[in-house]
Amino acid sequence: MSKLKIAVLFGGCSPEYGVSLQSAAAVLRHIDQSRYEPVMVGISQVGDWFRYTGPVDNIESDTWYSAETCTPAVVCPDRNAPALLVFGPGGMQKVRLDAAFPVLHGRNGEDGTVQGLFELAGMPLVGCGVLASALCMDKDRAHKLAQAAGVAVPRSAVLERWMGVTVAMAEGETLGYPLFVKPVRAGSSYGITKVLERGQLPAALELAFAYDDHVILEEAVPGFEVGCAVLGSKTLTVGEPDEIELAGGFFNFTEKYTLETSAIHVPVRIPVEQRERVKANAKRIYRALGCQGFARVDQFLTPDGRLVFNEVNTIPGFTAHSRYPNMMKAAGMSFEQVISSLIKLAVKQ
Repeated sequence: MSKLKIAVLFGGCSPEYGVSLQSAAAVLRHIDQSRYEPVMVGISQVGDWFRYTGPVDNIESDTWYSAETCTPAVVCPDRNAPALLVFGPGGMQKVRLDAAFPVLHGRNGEDGTVQGLFELAGMPLVGCGVLASALCMDKDRAHKLAQAAGVAVPRSAVLERWMGVTVAMAEGETLGYPLFVKPVRAGSSYGITKVLERGQLPAALELAFAYDDHVILEEAVPGFEVGCAVLGSKTLTVGEPDEIELAGGFFNFTEKYTLETSAIHVPVRIPVEQRERVKANAKRIYRALGCQGFARVDQFLTPDGRLVFNEVNTIPGFTAHSRYPNMMKAAGMSFEQVISSLIKLAVKQ
């Protein structure tokens, strides 16, 4: 039986370009090459697409771009024959594809844009579609939909750049301190500040507005964060929830990728009954936002036992040490099995 050709996308026009390189390298090392033939597609930070034929190690070290290993490419718009069009020295080559796996994080990769491109091309896609990807990238709209489904969400206020600091100060007083200032549409904790008192608010707003034109002020929910890996569409498989133990502050970009003062516990250190509640609530949020394929659903568990929705990552970090694969591993699925299951789901749908 011939192998399925899977386009594995990496890089992209996003602050999370570097994270994508690490995740994609891990996917390429763990994909079952007896069943799948990866077709590596690199996207530069300025948006140029290439068929990449070099070593995976060069992706991880961000030395992948060279004239010898990169050939300009675009997605073929023919819905009847999903393919990559590669423009080499000898002319155009059409590389048939059976599915695409966008290992892209943040804007222009996780927000519905790339998903729309592949849906227009009629190509099976690993992960969430256009609408779910866009909704989950937007913290405000994701919270509104989850709340409509009966899920508790933090109190918050959305600001636009033109509203000014005075309006922000008033909203801050209403919510109370400490609070978080976040770009509405950004990932990996970019642009997020924990504000302890009103004097810190202007600088936090300036940072957040550098990443988005809309910023959300959000109450600081007491307790700790629990994550839940969800896989599937009609039938859902849920990994063992994890717990983030913080020494102080919040789980910012540095802590997410170095764990200098934080620790992640899998499974979460709570009674089994509470753990099942975390899983059930994660599935409710996943379905409310129309997710399919996979996503990581993050919630807060408060000291009085309430679950409060934080966010959904539709393309979570995907290295062998990332939270999503480790939660699935704790539930009995290896990294290789997770990747194979995601590709099967994409092709089946």
